[in-house]
Formats: sequence, C-alpha cells, structure tokens
Amino acid sequence: MEEFVTSDLIIGIISGGQLGKMLIQEASKWDMTTYVLDPDKDCPAAQIATRHIEGSNLDFDAVYRFGKEVDLLTFEIENVHMGALKKLKSEGVRIAPDPDVLELIQDKGKQKTFYTRNDIPTAPFHLYESKEQILHALDAGHITVPFVQKLRTGGYDGRGVAVITHTKDLEKLLDGPSVIEEKVAIEKEISLIVARNKAGETATYPLVEMEFDPQENLVDTLFCPASVTEQQGTKAREAAEKIVSLLNMEGLLAVELFIDSTGDVLVNEVAPRTHNSGHHTIESVMTSQFEQHLRAVLNLPLGSTELKRPAVMVNILGEPGFEGPVRYTGLSEALAMAGVKIHLYGKKITRPARKMGHATILATTLDEARKKAKRVQQLIKVTSWKKK
Repeated sequence: MEEFVTSDLIIGIISGGQLGKMLIQEASKWDMTTYVLDPDKDCPAAQIATRHIEGSNLDFDAVYRFGKEVDLLTFEIENVHMGALKKLKSEGVRIAPDPDVLELIQDKGKQKTFYTRNDIPTAPFHLYESKEQILHALDAGHITVPFVQKLRTGGYDGRGVAVITHTKDLEKLLDGPSVIEEKVAIEKEISLIVARNKAGETATYPLVEMEFDPQENLVDTLFCPASVTEQQGTKAREAAEKIVSLLNMEGLLAVELFIDSTGDVLVNEVAPRTHNSGHHTIESVMTSQFEQHLRAVLNLPLGSTELKRPAVMVNILGEPGFEGPVRYTGLSEALAMAGVKIHLYGKKITRPARKMGHATILATTLDEARKKAKRVQQLIKVTSWKKK
C-alpha cells in the first residue's frame, strides 16, 4: 500500500463539473491539494479547487501541460484527449484509471466487443460506420426495427443515442460510427459501482435500481437497495467484478445493466469514474464513492460499502422552458422533511433538463423513502427569471 500523503500531493482532475466538485470536497478532508482543468471559469469545481486552470479536456496542449503540473492525474469525464494522456503516461506521469482503460471505454464499439470476447452477457449488436450503412443494412435485412443506435464516441447523459421503435423514427438516426443494438425488452435498469486499487483489492457497492426520464433519457430517480432476486444480484456483481479485474483497473467503475423480460442480466455500458448512480453513497453508505475513488487511485485500503439506511436519490433538473440565471424554489420545504439531504452543484445558468443538483432521501424503509422522494420532486423546481 502507498503511504498516506496530504497537501504534498497534487491531484489533478480533468473537467470540473459536479463530480469533480464532490471529489474535491472529499479530498479536502485529507488536506490534499487539488488542481482542476476546465474551460469554464465558473465551473462547479473551480469554486473550491486549490487551483483552477482554464483549458479544454479535448485540447492536446491543455491536457498535456496540466498533466505535467500534477502528481496524480484523474478525470470525471471519459471524453479526454487520448494522445495527450498517452504522452504523459510515457513520460512517467501517474494516471488513474490508466489511459488504455479509458481508450477502450471511450468507444462503445470496443466496449461491446470486449464484453463478447470475454463472455460477459450483453445485448446483441452490430457495428456500422455511417447512417448510410445502417439504412443499407436495414434494406438488406441484416438488422430490423426496433433497435437502439449509440454513437461509438462522444455520447453522454443520453446524448448520442437514438431509439428507433418504428420505421418513422428513422429520421432520428444519427450520422457517424455507431453501435446498433437489438432493443431489449427491459424489465428494470440497475447499476453498481465497483472499486479496485493497484494492490488488486476490490470493493463492490450495493445494487441500485434506476428510473429514467423517457424524454431526456437520463436518470430521474434511483433506489437503493435494488429490488432484484438473489441470483440476479449475484450475476450483476460477478459481471462487474470480472470487468474491473480484466481491465486491471485502478479507480472506480460504474457498471450499468439491464434485467430483461426473461429475468436475464445484461451489461449495458460502463464508466471509469464516479457516477450519478453513486451520489446517494455520500449519506447512505459507510464510504462514499468519492472517498472510495481517492482510496483506489492512491492505492489505499478500500473502505466499507455497507449500506447504512435505504435511500432514494432524485436528480434536480432544470425545468422545461427556462434558460438563464438559476432560481430555486421549494428548498426550505424539502429541507424541513426528516432525512432529506440536498446538494446544489453551483451552476450559475439553468437550462431544460440540466443537472443542477440532487437530493438524497434516507428512511427506515425504502417505501418510506420513495414516498418522501416524490414529495421532494414536487417541491423543488429549478427555473430562471428568464424564459427560454
């Protein structure tokens, strides 16, 4: 194990959104120096980082220069300039998770191929280079509607995905290298986070169940523990632990899965970082995902993932029809409810469906937490003095 270090170590975080901010909040408890790279001077992490450097995660020079200023480089987003990371790695800069892991996960086609090569259950798929190729494959009968199209790179929070249910939906097809998946009859969507350090120690979090906003295709509500059978839970954990081991990961891996209408468990995709599906861990688990990420990338002993209380997390999203300086309503009423914990990310501007914060609701039973969560969603609204 590594020796524990505090302010002598500079941790560099690429991208300064809410994940970076919450990671810095944990690092500050250990008196660590934190640098963040982000093009937005008002990004959430810039408010609390030791130093904010303006620059794009997609710019070679910005990423390379940033990496040379820190002792350990990590990230809160997959979309990072790979050439810069590989050059930094070749020069001995410590990067966790490793750029090779990030490169595989950046490309959903490579991800899916990795699963099939390693006998990890996933939905059947085909790879195509363009919209034209997809339409040709349809005409030739190689694929049929319904299906889901995912751009191989660049997709995030529901972007880069087209769900084709009927032939009339073909106008929604995206152009670019894509994964075409058979549309799974989904009974429920679940997720878990698994951590692994350099020593090979792993720690797996309790499964969570997710409900998605059908319009925005992003998580609306999350429940922990998930309502699954013992066999389904075992399959999900085994798949996640197999993936993190095969990747030789250092850090966190969020694994999103489907349970289909027959009860089978299928891996959807993974993210090599802290994740929206783990926000509830700040209050509901012995070790939050953000502390665990630090433990993993610093090769420290991993913390307990024991669930303290049932929890529901709801994303606080920008309301439709509003874009401009943010205005919150309903916070006082929500905070008056026992077990409600609110996190606002510090984003100055709201827009429809933008993640502005989250609320975690703890209770003695999951049913009680769910009832309170519905009330919280009714109370908290994110608008602006300006209408879109």
